[in-house]
Amino acid sequence: MFLGATLALAALRREAGAQNKAKIARIGWITAQRATSLTPYIAALRKGLGELGYTEGDNLVLVFRFGDDAIERVPEMAAELERIPVDLIIAQGAAVPDIAKLQLKVPVVYVYSGDPVSAGLADSLARPRENMTGLTFMAAELNGKRLDLLREIMPRIKKVAIVANPEHPGVEFERTYSEKSALRLGLAIDYYPTRSTGELTQAFAAMAANPPQAISLFADGFAIQNRDRIMEFAMNQHAPVVSGWPIFARSGALCTYGPRLTESYRRLAYYVDRVLKGAKPADLPIEQPTQFEFVVNLQTAKKLGLSIPQSMLVRADEIIQ
Repeated sequence: MFLGATLALAALRREAGAQNKAKIARIGWITAQRATSLTPYIAALRKGLGELGYTEGDNLVLVFRFGDDAIERVPEMAAELERIPVDLIIAQGAAVPDIAKLQLKVPVVYVYSGDPVSAGLADSLARPRENMTGLTFMAAELNGKRLDLLREIMPRIKKVAIVANPEHPGVEFERTYSEKSALRLGLAIDYYPTRSTGELTQAFAAMAANPPQAISLFADGFAIQNRDRIMEFAMNQHAPVVSGWPIFARSGALCTYGPRLTESYRRLAYYVDRVLKGAKPADLPIEQPTQFEFVVNLQTAKKLGLSIPQSMLVRADEIIQ
């Protein structure tokens, strides 16, 4: 009887061990960006996963693949993750459309700066396609809000340049909202499409010949990669920049107003958890931002001789001194 009980106990332990092993979630991460540019957002994702009961080294394994600004590496990195294999892939930024083309068998959740519908990732935000869903950072109407902020800082402003990547899905909506707001505010808009460094150089030359009083920079991966060049040009032209993501304010833009990106990455954990527990990505509607942040760079304001109204400073979520 003792031997039988011992064997039964050993069997139960093996079964429990197998169950515990089966509960480990293996999640892959793919981005075309560099690791350093995403540090605070990965921390926010980890926080969100922790709040849902996932702990690395216990029931969670995160496998990261960074493209180091080489988008062409995305298919290779996806294949590596499938071979591991992982239970789910998180796709970030510019990698998302390329991941969609691969038609992976493993489910995918994503964070994406563009419009998923324009990019062909969904029929509507409520109806994701096939095996992918997630969150978009795009809130096109905020482009009009940024022009309102410019007018509040520069009451006499009359002319604004828009610098935007025409290949960024949804950019036409951002431009439309900007132009409607410009008409309401009595602003003239010059549009400079910049999808390459060559076109950016051409845009600089055109703006130098016909200087704007300010620049509205549409946020996307290309703008991030070239933000130092853009800020340097703008400061030389004495033209403040407004944009959507805090990274631009921290790089020299006068102010930014847009989605609270850390909250979006924390929220991404909810999608990961739902899919790991059996939900189909196609049944999870794509979410737009619900929390926003306003960042003001007082250093830039001082360099440009601009005074930020106190009423704006008290509304700011972050002030860069």
